[in-house]
Amino acid sequence: MPRHRHLTAAIALTAALTAALTASHPATAQTLRFGLNNDPDLLDPTTSRTFVGTAVMTAICDKLFDFDENLNLVPKLATGYTWINPTTVDLKIRQGVTFQDGEKLDAAAVKYTLDRHINTPTSFRKAELGAMDKAEVINPETLRITLKQPSQPFLAAFTDRAGMIVSPKAAEATGKDFGLHPVCAGPFAFTERVAQDHITLDRYPGYWDAKSIHFDRVIYRPMTDSAIRLANLKAASLDMADIVPSDAEAVKSDPKLQLLSSPGLGYLGISINIGPNPQANTPIGRDARIRRAFELTIDRTALVNVVFNGFYTPTAQAISAGSPMHVPEITPPARDLVAAAKLLKEAGATLPVVVKLTIPNNPQSIQVAEVIQSMAREGGFDVQPTVMDFGTALATTQRGDYAAFLIGWSGLLDADSNIYSFLHTGGPLNITTYSNKIVDAALDAARTEADPAKRRAEYAKLWVQERQDLPVLYLYTPSYLVGATAKLHGYKVLPDGLIRLQGASLAP
Repeated sequence: MPRHRHLTAAIALTAALTAALTASHPATAQTLRFGLNNDPDLLDPTTSRTFVGTAVMTAICDKLFDFDENLNLVPKLATGYTWINPTTVDLKIRQGVTFQDGEKLDAAAVKYTLDRHINTPTSFRKAELGAMDKAEVINPETLRITLKQPSQPFLAAFTDRAGMIVSPKAAEATGKDFGLHPVCAGPFAFTERVAQDHITLDRYPGYWDAKSIHFDRVIYRPMTDSAIRLANLKAASLDMADIVPSDAEAVKSDPKLQLLSSPGLGYLGISINIGPNPQANTPIGRDARIRRAFELTIDRTALVNVVFNGFYTPTAQAISAGSPMHVPEITPPARDLVAAAKLLKEAGATLPVVVKLTIPNNPQSIQVAEVIQSMAREGGFDVQPTVMDFGTALATTQRGDYAAFLIGWSGLLDADSNIYSFLHTGGPLNITTYSNKIVDAALDAARTEADPAKRRAEYAKLWVQERQDLPVLYLYTPSYLVGATAKLHGYKVLPDGLIRLQGASLAP
């Protein structure tokens, strides 16, 4: 479809939705229209895997805790906590909170959600809460959590999906279909979803922090093409949109728009299938020397300059420079085709080495793959990209049906959440099926180590080993860029990039 037709359709849809809102709300009602870079997966905190799904759920589901610009823990549905001993913590649950179905949120509801996160077979929160042994209701406002062993990252997990509390009544009624009509305790209630077109949320009048919410409706529109998102933003059919670095200058130079940004906590890299399955039976899947040679064909600095106008930061680890657990000694190697050729010769590789690379269907990923393909070709590799829509790509790689996958992680408050599930033996997001005793031991030790310097030292051990094995080739740390109408006030972009609408409003 030509872009101008897509834009016209978007404007027509927005006009229709705005007319409907005007008919049912007073003239002062505000609708926020946000252009997403992809269509979310199921809107279920327990089973969700995508960043874009988390971004939408942030408006539906409040968390137990959040964090501020300085990465300090701040209270949300939990007003505080007390460590009784190194393996026992009491959470104080905020009183007077209700779910969007009118049910009361109390310690029992929190326990229900945490048990759901751990016991649901398809849960992606198991590793984040893996240290938890049990949760007990002491009284309606106190939940006691007992851990299997001390865990430094445990409370930080509650600043993301693991801390999003669902309505037990709704979850029991809908079962595995809860994500089709989620009910939580956030500022906006789910209204409708049309796949690949829009998700509509309406303000929940019973929200516990109602004074901070100034929108009556939020409409999220998935638009995978960044040029279409920019065009809709410029045409004022969107109020906010995910922006790629190549469009940043166009936003900054438009007096009707503003650019908001924050360095991220996550990464993008190439996960390589090294597991016991036929799809991993490839030169790059079977020999770490070939993986290291492949890495040496890539110039990360040139990659981020070409594709991202220098906005992103080259990296060789999953921990961003903004985290206190970042290991500064672990730096990306310079491009070295001579060293790459030597490794390929040692491995007895037949040239060119074919690398079948699965990539999500969005312009940025495609451009990254094209740059890598060009660089790697000069070093004896034949990168063959296969483009898939994001949901299909996730499902394909989760069952091991891939050779290499260009995939990122949005990044969470504690470094453990960016590593453990991906690199620990048996981790739920360990799609590479990587298993190494040194890495497992370092990850386990880092979880229990209270001293920051000693904890960082464990991560240093981990990265030295990972750099030898290279199940994941980390490429860069993204920044989060949001384009918005100049009428938007009070909106902050935090390092996890999630869409927090508390305090934000549109000027008349």
